[in-house]
Amino acid sequence: MAKKKSTYVDLELEWAEKQLAEWKDFINDNPINELEDRYDIEGKRVVAKIEDQSDHIQGLLKNYLLLLKEVDGMREREELKELKIRGKDSNLNPLESGDI
Repeated sequence: MAKKKSTYVDLELEWAEKQLAEWKDFINDNPINELEDRYDIEGKRVVAKIEDQSDHIQGLLKNYLLLLKEVDGMREREELKELKIRGKDSNLNPLESGDI
């Protein structure tokens, strides 16, 4: 039995979906309303202010939504390719589609 050859688009989709899952976990694990200033080991100096952390999470959320839109578009294009390759295009006459 032939094994499906992995294409470049499949690899990109895999990577993007993995990245989306990682970003989603990070955003869920760091809710903005629970952020606190982070201090260095000695507790004397602020390493990351709440504002900086929330800006980072908001930027990450924007990137998440943009990547999600791209992934959805890539999936749709791949589905259309599959439909056309397999002859399920709506432009086929009944003989070509196998209805007769």
